[in-house]
Amino acid sequence: MLLSRPLWLRDADRPVLFSVVFWAMLAATGIAHVSHRETSGMAVAFGVNLALVTALWLVLPWRRDGGWRRHVAVVFLLATLTLGPAGSAEVHQLLTLIAIANIAFVYGMRTAFVIIGWTSAALFVSVVMWFGRGVAEAVAQTAAFVVFSAFVLGMTSAVLEARSARADAQRLLARVRELTVAQERARMGAEMHDSIGHHLTVIKMSLENAERFRTRRPEAAWDDVRQAKELTVEALADARRWVRALRPLALEGRVGSAALQRLAASFDGTGLAVSFEVVGGEVHLEPDVELVLYRVLQEGLTNAVRHAGARHVRGRLTFDGGHVKLVITDDGRGRDDGAAGGSGLRSLAERARAVGGTLIAGDRQGGGFEVRAELPVRVGVAS
Repeated sequence: MLLSRPLWLRDADRPVLFSVVFWAMLAATGIAHVSHRETSGMAVAFGVNLALVTALWLVLPWRRDGGWRRHVAVVFLLATLTLGPAGSAEVHQLLTLIAIANIAFVYGMRTAFVIIGWTSAALFVSVVMWFGRGVAEAVAQTAAFVVFSAFVLGMTSAVLEARSARADAQRLLARVRELTVAQERARMGAEMHDSIGHHLTVIKMSLENAERFRTRRPEAAWDDVRQAKELTVEALADARRWVRALRPLALEGRVGSAALQRLAASFDGTGLAVSFEVVGGEVHLEPDVELVLYRVLQEGLTNAVRHAGARHVRGRLTFDGGHVKLVITDDGRGRDDGAAGGSGLRSLAERARAVGGTLIAGDRQGGGFEVRAELPVRVGVAS
């Protein structure tokens, strides 16, 4: 959990390299000061300054923040600059460069340039008036500060652009997944309409016939009523299967193999004994790959219930390097060549190819039916 990590590692927005450099340079700055054997007064001032820099680092924001924390970035920059007069022997300069980068993260590039400009002016004045050094030395120190600041801001700009591009890509990926799920739900909704609509149409006709023949041919009327009753049971079971099928993965609260195991368990009430196992070390799957696996298992289980007359179905998910395999087998009667390529399986085969994988389905030797899908863990990896 995030809260169990040390305080200086909790901020996920802070670049890890900055943390490493900060703590290394903080230690080097302290060692350099001690080695120069400054007076006790300077040692106390330096110690307070170093403690302030450390405390500010722990609460330093790394994203644009409209609250009070954004001001910490400016104070942190000034605190690193005062380490020089306090006796750091110029070792602190990398800390100042990190502070400059932080200004860009928190305030943006334009504001960072303005702050750096004011800081450069203050540095020039302090070198001339406070330390009583010449203008030439003040110009040299200020110029060095400006050059290093520009370099750091350039690097920070690249990081910020990469961060923005990654956020845009994540939003686009989420949108693509939403559209994919919506398209799948629309397809399944159409299939549900055809399936349940057929049952309801026949039920309506049977009841109309029963009403028509209730006095003239009562036995035929009761036959139609019984047929309507049987079809009602089938329609109800069909509706329940479709409700399970249309439930979004997000509402399941699970992803990866956990979502597949949950789906397999949801068929327990259908009279089908379903077993599901995971082989190999599980890795994170891309959303498109995960959705194809979910639909393949769903199709395999649904077909086993509706068409195969199976009693047992076995699902096996195998993680093998850069690929993941899902095999679903049942002990039903299998299917002939014409039925083996149903529209649902054909559609899933196309979706498997779209993510760089394959799907094969057909009767297996010894009886029963098998659906085998092999997909890349990452979309774009060749199968």
